This record gives sequence, structure tokens and C-alpha cells, in this order.
Amino acid sequence: MTRPERKLVAVLAADVAGYSRLMGADEAGTLFHLKALRAEVIDPKIAQFRGRLVGTAGDSLLIEFPSAVDALQFAVETQERITAHNTDLPEDRRMAFRMGINAGEVILDETTIYGDCVNVAARLEKVSEPGGVVIGRSVYDQVKGKIPYTLVDLGEHTMKNIAGLVRAYRVQTEERDNREPLALIASAEDLPLPFKPSVAVLPFTNMSVDPKQDYFSDGIAEDLITELSRSQNLFVIARNSSFAFKGRSVNITEVGRKLGVRYVVEGSVRKAAARVRITAQLIESATGNHVWAERYDRDLEDLFAVQDDVTERIAWALVGKVGTAEIVRTRQTQTSLSAYDAFLRGVDAMHRFTEKDTVAGVEFLKLALGREPNSSRTHAWLADAYATLSVFRDDEDMKELAMQSALRAIELGDASGLAEAIVAALHGWKGEFEAAETHWQRALATGPTNPNVLVWVGYICLWGGQLTKAREIGERLRRLSPLEHRDVHELLAFAYYLLGEYEASLDSFRRWDNNNYDRGFANLAACLGQLGRIDEAIRAWGKCLERKPGFTLGDYKRGSPYRRQEDLEHWLDGLRKAGIAD
Repeated sequence: MTRPERKLVAVLAADVAGYSRLMGADEAGTLFHLKALRAEVIDPKIAQFRGRLVGTAGDSLLIEFPSAVDALQFAVETQERITAHNTDLPEDRRMAFRMGINAGEVILDETTIYGDCVNVAARLEKVSEPGGVVIGRSVYDQVKGKIPYTLVDLGEHTMKNIAGLVRAYRVQTEERDNREPLALIASAEDLPLPFKPSVAVLPFTNMSVDPKQDYFSDGIAEDLITELSRSQNLFVIARNSSFAFKGRSVNITEVGRKLGVRYVVEGSVRKAAARVRITAQLIESATGNHVWAERYDRDLEDLFAVQDDVTERIAWALVGKVGTAEIVRTRQTQTSLSAYDAFLRGVDAMHRFTEKDTVAGVEFLKLALGREPNSSRTHAWLADAYATLSVFRDDEDMKELAMQSALRAIELGDASGLAEAIVAALHGWKGEFEAAETHWQRALATGPTNPNVLVWVGYICLWGGQLTKAREIGERLRRLSPLEHRDVHELLAFAYYLLGEYEASLDSFRRWDNNNYDRGFANLAACLGQLGRIDEAIRAWGKCLERKPGFTLGDYKRGSPYRRQEDLEHWLDGLRKAGIAD
């Protein structure tokens, strides 16, 4: 018997995510697209990185490379080219590959290869998200420190027909989370259902003639989220993740899987002159069955009564009489339509989270208070707007205005917990952490599932040195808002860093939608400095200087809110390791 020929190689397995769906929708077009990608992108890249195509079957590819670094670089560059190639195509026709890479010994058999190394590569490819790359431990050991990418540990996996556990790593480039929202949703992991009844309220469709009325339909949905969240018996997904589906044709089952909820609410709003039509339906996500549906054609003056009815009917269907009574008891009454309209415009501006939009939000909220001066929730949102603006501008006067508005909201009986959280943050900024804790404890007691409350409280705990608590709140936020990439991952990036978990911190930094926050880039530079990725750290510091020219470590110290000197020194240590001098 002839002894089989063996050699050490890196093996890449790839296939097209959703290939059967693409073929079912347009067989000829899909085949044409696949062939074009092969000819224009994949085959030239194989040649560039000295690879050899050793197997194809339908949409799948098996490629060997002489080194793990070549295989990984091929995968990253090919995925980037495919993403660019897809840009001009409709979303339902875009083709995304999953890729898995393993390294080890293979058996040669004429034109192809065999062995456990090949089998593991194929299994790793199944772990990958569409457009992503996953590598095994053997590849990780060979490429670590040689490539400019983050390798995120996905833990050990049991794989079919593979003896023992296989450790997998996701390859994450700096541009990873600048992807299209649809790709972010598709790549998000499916989540288990919580133990209590769970629901996501999708943004209501604006059926009005004027597209500028989006703020109104969005506000109706957001108010429903707020009201349902008042029940301790319900698990309600936060606004920022529900609204990731805005403007998209959604599959209710997919929404349920990606957000980890049993029920989904969707609806529409048509506002014309003095009339409003609102439709709402409660759907079981796994089956698509309608639990409840209603349409309301009313005078605009009846809007608040319609909102109350929709909330109570949904709550009754999910948690019965007790949960509904809980919502009714804590409901914040609204009396003025013009004040409500201004309030919705203010909140809509706040969600865009820029200095300009925050200023606009302040003006709309002040307008709302001019028409309804005793609205506790409007005072609470105005306090949030002033506090946010104080961060954009480093303005102490804004902090004083925030305190005045927050205290007024508390005096008027704010039931959301937001005003207490703002007061806590303002005390924290002053270094008054005992007073801050008194207020954040009240905020959590009042609004334990309010994302706005959790964000502020998470930061107060971070500043105050309660790092494990800050991480715990960040993880709670991530479950309430699994598709949100701003507040959640900013908090987690900072908390993981101060806990010394630099790889996890970098993972959250990469996921964070930074929105040009100068100190955020400085903190990213510190994290990269701790990991020894000096070139990337210098680039991150350069982005900080682009936003704030002349920024120094002295400025960093002066703007630090940390209670413990050791936490401030921890950040400065990372910056110094990156070569950034005082």
C-alpha cells in the first residue's frame, strides 16, 4: 500500500450565506453573480496570496495556502472586495460569504486534500457570520502579532464528527462595525427568550403624505415602549434596538430571534389635518399568529386615549390584570397636543446624538414646557439634553441647567428614574459619589429597565470605581438593546479596560459607534497601547487630535471624572505605552 503524501498547509472553507434563498428567488441571476465574483474578486485574490483552489461544490469553496498569514489576509481582503462589489445591488440580491480557516497536516489526493484539518475548517466556516472570518487555534497561534486585526475569542465549540472541543476566534477589522444596518442585524446572534413575557415594539410606519411626520409615528412607538416598560412583569426591548428595523421589510420570526422576544408589536400612523388613524397588532414571533389587532380612526384630540387603550390591551394580553394596573398606576398624563408634538420633536432630535441636534432638542423641549410647564417627563428629558450638551461643550453652566431641570422633574413626580439618574451623574461629575449613589439607587429602583437610566448609572459606577457593577449594567443594557452600538459598547469598552480585560475592551471599542467623541479615541489608543499595537494606537490618538487639536495628557487628566487615582493612571499608562508623552 502506497504511503499517502502529506503536507502542512492553511485551509480555507467558504460558502454563501442564504444561497438556497437566493437561488429560489433568481436562479440564473444568482449563478451569474457568483461567477462574476469568482472571476473579478475571488480567483485573482487566490493567485495574489499563492493559494490553490482544491474543491468546489455549488456555492462552496475549499482553498489551501502555504501559510496561515496568507490565508487570513486573503480572507479579509476578499470579504472587503465582496462588500464593495455588493454596494450597488439591492439588499435582497447581495451575496455574503462565510469563511473558516484552519491550519495543519492534510493528505494529498491528486487535485484535492483530505483530513481533520479540512473538516475543522469547514466547521469553523459554519460558526462565521455572513461577511465574516473565523479561525481555529492553530491559525491563531501562527498569526497573532503578525496581522493588524483583533482576534476575538469565541470560546470552545463542539463540532460534528470532530473529536474534542475546538476553540474559535472571530477576525475583526477596524472597519467591522461600519457595515450596513442590515448586515449588522443579519450577523447578530440569535438570543434565548427571557423567563418573563417579552416584547419588542417596532417603529410604527408613517403612512402620512409628509415624510417629515416620521418623528410623530416614531414617537407613538417610543411612548408605547416607555409605557410597557413600566411593568416589572414584562421584558421590553429598548428603543435603539427595535428601531434598527426602521424602514425595512421585516420578518417577524427573525425579529423575535435577533432580539430574543416572544412577541412583536408593529403598527402604522396616518395623521391628516385634525384626524389620526393608528393601527397596532401584537404578533407571536415564532408562529406569526396575531394575538391582538385594532385600528383606530379618531380626532387628533383623542390621541392620548388611543395610546392608553393600545398600551392596556397589549399589557393585558401579555401579563394580565396586575401588570396592566401597574402601568396605569405609574402612567404620566399628557394634556396638550401641541406640547406633545414639541416633546416628540425634541426627543427625535436627541436620538441623533450630535451637538447641533442636542441644541435643537433643548429648544423643542423648552417649547413643550412653555405649553405644558408641569410635565415631569419633559423636564427630565430637558435635564438629559442639558447634561449631554455639557459633555459636548465641556460647559459647567449646562450642568447647572441640567440640575435645575432634573430637580424640577423629581418635584413633579417623574416616574421614569431618568431625573434621579441625571442628578446622580451631576454629583458624580463633582466627585460627590456618596450623594451620587443615593440618587442612582433611587433611579434603578424606579427605572430598572430604562436604558437611559442604566447608561447614566453605569457611568457613575465606572467613575466611582465600582467596575464590576458598571460591567454588570453594561451587560444588562446589551440584553435589553442587543442591536445598539453606541451607549452599550462605550460603557463596556471602558469597564472592560479598567478591569484589565483588554481584548474584550477592544472588541467593544470596535463595535462602538463613536460619533467622533475625542476622549473615546484617546481611550481606544490606551487600550491598543496595553495590547502592544502601537501603530494603531498612534492612529487612534491622531483621530483624537483631529477632533480636539492640541489635546494633551494634561487635558485628559483635567477632564477625568474618576474617583480613584488608580483608574485615571490606568488610562494614562496605556497612553504612555502607546508612546504618547506628557
